[in-house]
Amino acid sequence: MADFKVTPWEVEGEVDYEKLMRDFGAQSIPREVISKLPEPILLPLRRGFFYAHRDFDKFVEDAKRGKPVSIVTGRGPSGRMHLGHILPFYTAKWFQEKMGASVLIPISDDEKYLVKRKLKIRDVEAFGRDNLIDILAVGFDPEKTRIVIDLEDTEIYRPTVIVSKRVTYSTIRAVFGLTNESNIGWVFYPAIQMVHLFLPQIIWEPQRVLVPVAIDQDPYIRVARDVAERVGLVKTAGLLSKFMPSLESPTGKMSTSGGGEEKVIWLTDDEKTVRKKIMKYAFSGGRPTVEEHRRLGGIPEIDVSFLYLLYFFEEDDRKIKEIEERYRSGEMLTGELKEYTAKKISGFLREHQRRREKVLDEGLEVVLDRYRLRDEERDKIREWGKEL
Repeated sequence: MADFKVTPWEVEGEVDYEKLMRDFGAQSIPREVISKLPEPILLPLRRGFFYAHRDFDKFVEDAKRGKPVSIVTGRGPSGRMHLGHILPFYTAKWFQEKMGASVLIPISDDEKYLVKRKLKIRDVEAFGRDNLIDILAVGFDPEKTRIVIDLEDTEIYRPTVIVSKRVTYSTIRAVFGLTNESNIGWVFYPAIQMVHLFLPQIIWEPQRVLVPVAIDQDPYIRVARDVAERVGLVKTAGLLSKFMPSLESPTGKMSTSGGGEEKVIWLTDDEKTVRKKIMKYAFSGGRPTVEEHRRLGGIPEIDVSFLYLLYFFEEDDRKIKEIEERYRSGEMLTGELKEYTAKKISGFLREHQRRREKVLDEGLEVVLDRYRLRDEERDKIREWGKEL
């Protein structure tokens, strides 16, 4: 396999997920842990899209015993959102609905300003507001969900200073692979992200916090785990996924950097646009000709349309097995598979867009206000760490 590169800011090459898990020191998720989850088990979990973890078993046990647990999943706003961006939020919603988890959503507008050289403050703030429309459309419980916007909720600066004192510069450079950072803010930002992971314990009470993210974000979890007990908190747990495949590669990551906006499925795409993109760009595991495909069959494990169904859009286990068998045998052609996948994705987007319009109709700031930190929670952030 060709060399690949994975950092929280950059993914290049064909990713070897098993090697990445070993290099990061994570563990595969035992089937017995997944079997303890409430039915129907979250699709990406039961089909192996989430494949590695840190203390996920402890999170599940705490939730089953009725202890408070929480989820942290956020967004760095550098543009509008596509399918790969929104799916972690639907994962968080599942944990909220099925396991009673509280949810903390950080909007890291500061990170994108520091890392994306061409972005101005007004850009990341505007993208943040646009992204919040989609995040709020997911439908979290406002009583058990808080949204923190870094450039607005400046109370987090105080705990960030406390945390930063406990992490060395050499650790940040080594863990994150920083070798050519363009400003000192880039080096400081990981301390802010660690505070994001600690906030549920700061504003509520000590508890197991689970971070469901793609494995490129695991370095934040690793450093936060090293610091947690030194500041009197429970170690952060991680649930690590593969990348949502790009349209053009089963081992790539859905992103605009590889092929532009046309090769990404945006949350605002209509049914016609989704179909066009899937039919034109989705990497196929089919054969060059119909005759050869009928004779040899397709290869579902490298077919992007099949992978989208497997991990995200086909809930019915019997149906996905039937599709796999028909495609592998050559009975189902690539065009048929793509048509089916496009319809499933369009159905998901149609419902998301309907809820998005409801947020806009009511007014973004009106809806957002239900999820902002309460006064007493801001006080807890200001008071935290006096003894440290």
